[in-house]
Amino acid sequence: MEPQGFFPPIEPHRSFYFRVSDLHELYVEECGNPNGQPVLFLHGGPGAGITSMHRRLFDPKHFRIVLFDQRGAGKSRPHAELRENTTWDLVSDIEKIRHHLGIQKWMVFGGSWGSTLSLAYAQAHPEAVSHLVLRGIFLCRHEEIQWFYQYGAHQIFPDVWQKYLEPIPEAERGDLVKAFYKRLTSDDPRTRIEAAKAWSGWEGATVHLLPDESTYLRFTADEMAVAVARIECHYFMHNCWFRNENQLLEDVGRIRHIPAVIVHGRYDVICPIKNAFDLHAVWPEADFKIVPDAGHGFDEPGILRELVSAVERFKVRS
Repeated sequence: MEPQGFFPPIEPHRSFYFRVSDLHELYVEECGNPNGQPVLFLHGGPGAGITSMHRRLFDPKHFRIVLFDQRGAGKSRPHAELRENTTWDLVSDIEKIRHHLGIQKWMVFGGSWGSTLSLAYAQAHPEAVSHLVLRGIFLCRHEEIQWFYQYGAHQIFPDVWQKYLEPIPEAERGDLVKAFYKRLTSDDPRTRIEAAKAWSGWEGATVHLLPDESTYLRFTADEMAVAVARIECHYFMHNCWFRNENQLLEDVGRIRHIPAVIVHGRYDVICPIKNAFDLHAVWPEADFKIVPDAGHGFDEPGILRELVSAVERFKVRS
């Protein structure tokens, strides 16, 4: 049974492929009110793609809802492609979509990796962002990668951790991100899929406060597992192409004036709540909502309630 708080199911009134380079075509959806207040949804991963549930975070009578699959994710083409796939390529893509749709300013909504990309985009183009709604903060710092993929989170989910480790020989476990990258970029399809399912399955099993079998199965389905694992590992191997690991914290001054809400689950294992505390410490103007009985998932009841409340608060009356 789905949590209360979602708006009713809707279908896009427009969907299309949008070419952003000689190599990449993005899948884009528009839902809700074509003349409404624009809001952009940025999915997580990177590589996870959009779902029909993401459309339901926004009042379709009020908002012009824009969603897209980032490079290599979801229905975008080519699938799981790593070439020309960096944080700054995605920031550029967002601006191309905004100009293509004739939108002057939009609310930007992102969770997990989507919060990272929302911050990077808003700091690069503050003039294009009216409001920010951020969930499950991820800043792509070394300590965050180490916590989830090397040492830390395994003490909370030691049973699931064993499945994550299976594709990696003992001798290579000193740097698991590097060991997975080697396999996820292998020429052997079987090696790639085995590593992808282990990597993505670890994430899918730890998303919610109370593990959810359907989430795990979605994350371990072949296409999603390959996109999530390959693209995430690719980004982490390159430190998300930030000038240093504190770039998003150092550049908060560029967005300090933008009304913003930060929502974070107290028991988020994937992106520990310390990330949100660190962001709020340099950005006290942002409203910070801690959900006491939640993990990482956007659809957990307390998180969903805070997200929808934030979006509703930022409605602009015409």
